[in-house]
Order: sequence, then C-alpha cells, then structure tokens
Amino acid sequence: MDDQQIEQARAQVLQIFEAGVSRVKGFNAVADFLQQNSLSGEYRLVAVGKAASSMSLGALSVAGEQVVDGLVITKHHHTEDELRAYSNISTMESDHPVPGEASLAAGRALLDYIDNAPQDAKFLVLISGGASSLLEVLAEGMSLEKLATLSKILLAKGFDITQMNRIRRAISQVKGGRLASHIDGRETVALMISDVPGDDPAVIGSGPLTRVVEDISQDDMPQEITNILNDVDFTPVPEQKLFDNIDAHVIATLDDAKNAAAKCAESLGFDVVVHPEFLEGPAEAKTVEICNRLSSLEQGIHIWGGETTLILPPNPGRGGRNQQIAVAAAKELAGNTKIVFLAAGTDGTDGPTPDAGGIVDGNSKARGDAAGLDIQHYLDTADVGNYLEKTNDLVTTGPTGTNVMDLIVALKT
Repeated sequence: MDDQQIEQARAQVLQIFEAGVSRVKGFNAVADFLQQNSLSGEYRLVAVGKAASSMSLGALSVAGEQVVDGLVITKHHHTEDELRAYSNISTMESDHPVPGEASLAAGRALLDYIDNAPQDAKFLVLISGGASSLLEVLAEGMSLEKLATLSKILLAKGFDITQMNRIRRAISQVKGGRLASHIDGRETVALMISDVPGDDPAVIGSGPLTRVVEDISQDDMPQEITNILNDVDFTPVPEQKLFDNIDAHVIATLDDAKNAAAKCAESLGFDVVVHPEFLEGPAEAKTVEICNRLSSLEQGIHIWGGETTLILPPNPGRGGRNQQIAVAAAKELAGNTKIVFLAAGTDGTDGPTPDAGGIVDGNSKARGDAAGLDIQHYLDTADVGNYLEKTNDLVTTGPTGTNVMDLIVALKT
C-alpha cells in the first residue's frame, strides 16, 4: 500500500473497531434487553462499573417511569452529563484500577441504599467491568492500606482478572454473592456486561450477586500476597435461598463485539476471519505470535479478542497492555506496508491512561526512528503511550460506556 492507501486502511480498521464497541455499549445492550424483556412494577436502580452510566441511561430510556430512584457508581470522569439531569438518581465516582477511599465510601453508600429500601422493593442491578475496584466493603482484618498493596502486587505480578477476582471475593463483604445478604431475598433483575473469559457471572465484577464457594488457600500465590491475607477473616457466603429471587443475565460479551466488528468489515467489502481463541498471556509474546501468523494468513480483516497481561518494570512510564501490543507490533511489522494493526480496550481506557490503545502500520517504526526514538527503550520502560503519541499512532476514544476486554483488528492486503 502507498501512503494514501495506508491512511484509508487505518480509517477502516478504526471504523471496524468502533462498530464492535457500539454493539456492546452499555446503553444499547441494556435498552435492547429491556425492550425485549419488559419490567413489571417499580424498581430501584443500582449500577456499578465503568459502563454504569451508559447502562443506566439505557435502562432509563426504556423503563424510566418505573425507576423510583437509583444509585450509580462508576469510575472518575465516567458519569455522563445526561445522567446527572435525573433528580432521582444519585451518582458517585470511585477509584480504579486500585481501590481507594472512594471505593469504601461507595460500598458503604450502596449497602445503606439497599438496606433502607422497603422490604417489598424490587431492584434492577447493572454490573460491568471495573466494579471490583470501584465498590468495596472490606472483610474483618483487611485495611485499605493492605488492599491497596495487594492490588498493586496482583497487577504488577501479571495476575489475570479471574485470579484477581477470586482473591477479591474472599476479602470482601459484597463480592462473590455476598451482596445478596443485603438484597435479602427481594426480587432482583441483574444485567451484566462481561469483561472476563467465559462470561461467568461469578467473575464479572467479582460476582456480587452470584453465589461462589471456593477456597483461595489452594491458590499458588507469591509470599507477598499470603503475608497480607494471613490475618484476614474471610467473609462467609450467604445461603442459597437468598439467591432464589435473583434473575441474572449476561447481555454483552467479547464475542458480541467481535461479531459486530466482523459484520462491519464485511459491509466494507473485506473477507473476514474471526479468530475464536481467547488472547491471553504476556502482551509482547502474544504480539510476536500474531504478527508471525499474519505472514501466512489470508488477505482481509483478522479479528482477535481477549486480555493479555503486562508485568511492569520499576517506575513504568505511560501506557497499558494494548499500547504495549501496538508498539511491539510496530517493531515486528517495520517495513511491511501490507498490514495495519490495531489493539485497543473496548472501555476506552488502557491501563491508567485516557487512551484506548494504538493503531500501527509498516511505517510506524520509521516515524519513530526519524524522531530519534529508540523503540526497544519505550517497550522496556513501558512508556509506550509516549511513543505512540510521537508517531501519531494513539487510539483515543474517551470512555465508551462498555467493557468487554480488548480487541485486535488487523488488515492484511
């Protein structure tokens, strides 16, 4: 491809990614579900997660007259202005990816809201990725300082979301079904957007309304983690009868996003391959594997999804796993003008940054070289966001109102 064709290809790849995100956007997923499954009677709205604002607006667009009041807990700067206009809906912004004081305040506010609702109240609960950090009521013996240290260790050690949530459930009074103690048998509809492999409700947001019985002592954990957990009194799981009136549905998944992206690509005239495997493991190693595979794959659009891990160096720079993948791809694809490669988070925030990821091509490394950038240095120091900014390869969408993990979209001509 010449320069003009590469620019057109980049625009098309970005369009395909955005189509995937649109399908699983909180507003769309909730509104579609409630249009097909109408609520009966009045409900109290509870929404927690990075997509909580968008999901709530979707619910209010369809069943607004049935929502008596509500509490929405989301990430800082993720509350949409339209939601603030509802006088009967309270909003709180909380801490992510590391729980903080705001997470504890949100947890206490949620328990107070549910406990103070009438015994005949019905609840509409909306759960999305990020809820594990945004909302917390700690088990006895667990302090915020311990929790912050634990979370940082889990992230730095490259624990995946399933492993992290298993530990988070045990040290919480709301996760792993423990919120059901406060629902106390009242009728509840729970709608979830999955950000976990397998779309297990017990893992989404650490499963606040899904009963999970497990023994984390069997986990093979580093000594730094077991030292923190030794003095914690793990919270017991509620009895099964407290879950009998909870009607739970997973309404948006990574596969939904992949399939919607594929449909968009087909509408643009491309042959499409949706790769079924779930991407996981070290970000850079997975990138090398995909780039090597692309050399033998057919022309057209190739779509993968998943969530890789990134073990951070001391004093990491600006970036996230998708930006790391994009820069690693720029290195692997240097000089190859037949491929455009995008890696981005569907939530619009990759790591602790406001950027979703990156989109690179065979000329990306050359642009970096011309600017005097050592690509390996940026990879080694996890400062890939600054590299992508200087090569004009950042993907910045802002909060998308969803979270179904990450997408990779590659166009091979």
